[in-house]
Amino acid sequence: MSIQLEKLEKMTPDSKIIGGVAAIMFGAYIAKNSYFKTEAGLSYVVQNQLTGALNVYKEPGFHFRVPFFSTVTPYRHVITISFGDAANHCLFNSPYPVKVRFADTYHGAIPCTFRFRLSQNDDEIRQMHKDFRGEDSLADKLLARNCKHVVVITATQYTGEEFFQGGLNEFKAKLVDQLKDGIYKTERKQVSTQKLDIAPVPSPLAEGAEIASTGRTPHRLQQQNQMVWKTVNVLDENGQPMRAETHLEQYGITVTQVTVGDPSPETLLEKLLIDKKKLVGARIRAVQEQDTAQAEAKTAQVVKNIERTKAVQDAQREKELAIINEQRQVEVAKQVAEKQKVESQKLKDLAVIDKLKELEIAQSNKEIYKANAEAAKYDAIAIRAKGEAEAAVLAAKYKALGANKEIYLAEVQRDVARLLYTNLSNFKVVMPTNYIGGGGEAGKLTTNLDVISGFAALGMMDQTIRKGK
Repeated sequence: MSIQLEKLEKMTPDSKIIGGVAAIMFGAYIAKNSYFKTEAGLSYVVQNQLTGALNVYKEPGFHFRVPFFSTVTPYRHVITISFGDAANHCLFNSPYPVKVRFADTYHGAIPCTFRFRLSQNDDEIRQMHKDFRGEDSLADKLLARNCKHVVVITATQYTGEEFFQGGLNEFKAKLVDQLKDGIYKTERKQVSTQKLDIAPVPSPLAEGAEIASTGRTPHRLQQQNQMVWKTVNVLDENGQPMRAETHLEQYGITVTQVTVGDPSPETLLEKLLIDKKKLVGARIRAVQEQDTAQAEAKTAQVVKNIERTKAVQDAQREKELAIINEQRQVEVAKQVAEKQKVESQKLKDLAVIDKLKELEIAQSNKEIYKANAEAAKYDAIAIRAKGEAEAAVLAAKYKALGANKEIYLAEVQRDVARLLYTNLSNFKVVMPTNYIGGGGEAGKLTTNLDVISGFAALGMMDQTIRKGK
């Protein structure tokens, strides 16, 4: 102990600083390796190298681990596998589509993308980690190989023509079903398939003969059977397809999405499809041309029948219109005569009414004139009586005034004087200050000199008056 103290005492200050920094860095390195961070969307398997224990963490946060003696392996919750579909963020992304062989020995390439969801069960995650040791190995050795195997197996259940002539949706459904629940157990059999491209197109004469003999129309495209070798499902007692055990089930991995891109056939199959497409198009066009010709002939016949029927109807309509026109003219003549008769009677009735009205007016005027005469008589009597009464009153008034003449005159003078004295204060008489008379004739100025002389004299008089004041 004393020796170590002596060594420490002998250490220089620089060596002490370097040692302290190294100790701090070593402590920080140990602290950094003592914990790890987990993120959402990932499962982490932590293996303790000392005890061999496997711990699973699925929630985000910070967790402790034994430094230098533990490994952390992340697994994505959702893993995408792509074959030739140029998908982004794929754990396994192959630039080449899956090559398949169909039941009729033709080849094809199918681009497809698969999405899987890993189990959230700790035991299944541990078992998956023990078997594959990482998500890259899991994607390559289990998921990608299983997807490719199922695509190849499913393609053998279709012929090349079936697949490229509308069987893509059914192929995708079977692909998803086998990935989820297991691959079908199959066997190779020769089965009958239906095709549309081998029906003959006979001539119209042959068509008529076949219709007469068989009762059916042969010029339509017909379904015909063809025997081919195909891989078919092995069914159980209940008629359900038997399945092999799926490799994904033991790890709890489920299929969430399957996308199939645009498949491409091999050159021979593509040429066959194009040739058959042309053949079917030619046959359909021939059938359409025959149908069009027959339809045009029927249409022409129908048009002739329509024109003939229309001509008959037009003639019948013209005949009916002539009869209707004659009946209308007779009816119009009857109505005109009836109208004239009614108008004549109406004029007679109006004349009688006018005479009766004139008689009534004359009688009314007579009564009115009689009443006016009586009224005038009584008015004259009333006026005469009124005049006599007013004359009597006036005579009595003047008689009374004559008896008191002096008193009446005095009252009149009194009233006149009162009015004069009452209004006298409102009168003002102003006499003119100066007056200029004419020269020769009275009241006229003869010359302009006289006018100017008069105004000058007035001015001098006005100044003399102001000075006097």
